[in-house]
Amino acid sequence: MAQRLIIDTDTAADDAQAILLAALAQPVDVEALTVVAGNVEFEYQVENAKYALELAGSEGVPVYEGARRPLLKEFDHVDHVHGAGGLGGDLFPDTGIPSADGHAVDAIVDVARESPGEVSLACLGPLTNVALALRREPDLNDLLDEVWVMGGAVNTLGNETPAAEFNFWVDPDAAKVALDELDVTLVDWGVTVRDGALAGETVDELADAETPYADFFATVTDHAREFSKERRGVDSVTVPDALAVACLLDPDIVTESGTYFVDVDEREGLTRGYSLVDEHGVTDGEPRTRVVESIDGAAFERMLRDMLHHGDPMRSLSESPQ
Repeated sequence: MAQRLIIDTDTAADDAQAILLAALAQPVDVEALTVVAGNVEFEYQVENAKYALELAGSEGVPVYEGARRPLLKEFDHVDHVHGAGGLGGDLFPDTGIPSADGHAVDAIVDVARESPGEVSLACLGPLTNVALALRREPDLNDLLDEVWVMGGAVNTLGNETPAAEFNFWVDPDAAKVALDELDVTLVDWGVTVRDGALAGETVDELADAETPYADFFATVTDHAREFSKERRGVDSVTVPDALAVACLLDPDIVTESGTYFVDVDEREGLTRGYSLVDEHGVTDGEPRTRVVESIDGAAFERMLRDMLHHGDPMRSLSESPQ
């Protein structure tokens, strides 16, 4: 049976790669794509999502527009990271594909209710839509098969502030609700930097193919690569959203994980969005969040290569002896 999936996204370059991974993977059925406020201006995010689906030949997947701001906080877009528009600064899609009727929150709830226990949710942006869906359907955790979240900085420096990763910083109130009420598998910023960052020579090799996917990858990663050189002094590209979806598609990529109590600091100030992960069990919080602690970087790169060069991220997996 096909793996059924909803993707919730604030579509910039990395989200687009994650959408391609899911849409091109077999057997995966992307049921819906929902858009949430985050990386860049909302209208760009919506169009970027439609473009990624169109590139994968999946333009029939409905794209639902969701929350255009966090639950309570003000926030800033990060065009300086992803380039104007979110896809590197030189690509501004205009697909002409209409958005689906209805709100993203309703779509998440309706799909889950229609097929209880059969659909997974991949959260690639701030968790605003997810928190609102929980308020509409308190039993959402039981209705979904799996929930994967790219977010947080597990006992490491964040990428938005020293204390916080961007998705959790944008809407810490929503992140707190989601981690309190859902059984989440968390792919954080720390594991992305440690095990999932793509070195410059790897980026060049991945982009070196005569396919529309490789051309797209080359276009949308150039700005992020330059940002990494300037900010971190490292010639690399981080693709945390693609990593989260890759782990969902092929759980064997995850080589180590632990289940802990995780909470989020929703207060304004220096620690807004900080993700507390109680690795040593010193609090009385319930350990319900599975945290991905290490991944097989070579397997992840192989999945990206298969997608970009052959249009099939599961190619090597399907050819492996059983």
